[in-house]
Amino acid sequence: MAEEIDKRTMAKAYARWAPVYDFVFGAVFERGRAESIAAAERACPKGGRILDVGVGTGISLPDYSRDFRIVGVDYSEPMLRKARARVIEHKLDNVEALAVMDAKHLGFPDAYFDAIVAQYVITAVPEPEATLDEFARVLKPGGEMVLVNHIGAESGLRRAFERGFSPIARRLGWRPEFPWARLQHWADSAGYRTIERRPMPPMGHFSLIRFGRAAQPSPVAARA
Repeated sequence: MAEEIDKRTMAKAYARWAPVYDFVFGAVFERGRAESIAAAERACPKGGRILDVGVGTGISLPDYSRDFRIVGVDYSEPMLRKARARVIEHKLDNVEALAVMDAKHLGFPDAYFDAIVAQYVITAVPEPEATLDEFARVLKPGGEMVLVNHIGAESGLRRAFERGFSPIARRLGWRPEFPWARLQHWADSAGYRTIERRPMPPMGHFSLIRFGRAAQPSPVAARA
């Protein structure tokens, strides 16, 4: 297995990115942000609560409808300082809280959120499966988790490039060779279904992925 990312590396990487993140990645990831937010809102009842994991500088926060309550968490305090300023600037009264938090140890009760959005997160955290387990813990029955991630190529020149580039990428805070099979195995093991997987710009190198959690059966259905 390739060398994993440690928390110290991740924190340093995103502290470096904080001042320039919006400029460097704002336009590049705009479609992925918009599509993941739209998917989460479709899965969420009006007035429901959405968790944005890896909210970063809060660049996505103004795009959420005011009909939903938003909670954002990130491991990087420098990133969150920019997010808090953005909430004030745009008067985002639907943002309930922004907090420094490890995605693998979320400080929320079980079944607290109607939907979870994690944009460009899972390939950057030290323990992806444990992080997804934590998402599952705080997601309500019938809820959805919406991920946008780079998925590694399964063959060809891009796969060779990703594997060669991975030591450098880890110092920047992400894994370019992350395989789809790893996510699918987690979903199968956790009892989630893949609702959707489709390519995202740039050039289809990223994917929007929706995992659904089965709703609990009604008492009548359970007795039938």
